[in-house]
Amino acid sequence: MSEASIPHKLTLAARCQRIVEAPLFNQVIIGMILLNGIAVGLETSNWMVERFGTLLGAINQMVLGAFILEAMVKIAAQGGRPWRYFASGWNCFDFTIIALSLIPAAGPLATLARLVRVLRVLRLVSAFPELRTLVDTLLRSLPSMFHIALLMGIIFYIYGVAGYFLFHDVDPTHWRSLPIALLSLFRIVTFEDWTDIMYTAMDAMPWAWVYFISFVVMGAFVMINLFIGVVLNNLEEAKLRRMDELCLPPSQTEILRELRSTQAALARLQKRIEANSDSPEAVGAGQ
Repeated sequence: MSEASIPHKLTLAARCQRIVEAPLFNQVIIGMILLNGIAVGLETSNWMVERFGTLLGAINQMVLGAFILEAMVKIAAQGGRPWRYFASGWNCFDFTIIALSLIPAAGPLATLARLVRVLRVLRLVSAFPELRTLVDTLLRSLPSMFHIALLMGIIFYIYGVAGYFLFHDVDPTHWRSLPIALLSLFRIVTFEDWTDIMYTAMDAMPWAWVYFISFVVMGAFVMINLFIGVVLNNLEEAKLRRMDELCLPPSQTEILRELRSTQAALARLQKRIEANSDSPEAVGAGQ
């Protein structure tokens, strides 16, 4: 590699980085994603496909070309280190969707190609920082949610076995076996006509309301609030991490830019001082 080519590549990377950081670039990509979503929705109408199928196909190709160009610009912005583009999980997500979009829309893979067009709408998540924060929060909440789900499963199992022994003779439709009892408990926890199940049990056992009310409190109110609490806690931590990222120390390029600006300001100030010292008023004051 010649020395003359190095500055050229650095300049190309800097230009691509400036394009990527421009607000207009992200707005154009968001517009392309929305246009793709509208086109995919219109393809579900036979009337639209018969009359504007060629136009919808052209829009699909234009959007795909824009996505490929976006990926090329972002990779070029990394200079001689294109692997840094794949260091971001969101870039890998975008690149995967672009690669899947290259599946031919004819033949046995035509249905898969249409489904991939729908998946392009998911790129809105990576285009908006707020949506990325929410997705990161959900992913970071999965370990805690697993433990809450495990606790909820234990509660379901205990109440399911108890419900089978208590009500399988009274209401065999909802309690005739353990799997059906668990399904009935899921119906109760979603508040889908659960009072009908309770009143049927109360016709034979007036105290059965204790079983149902305690399960609703434990399974619905407590557990759901635990899920919400975990998500909110991780969301707050994600916001704090984002604020820390925004407060990162300046890069070398920013330091050099500020240094040049300071040097230029000092040079202008020195010229003004020299001009004032050479003026007749300054000379007379000195005499």
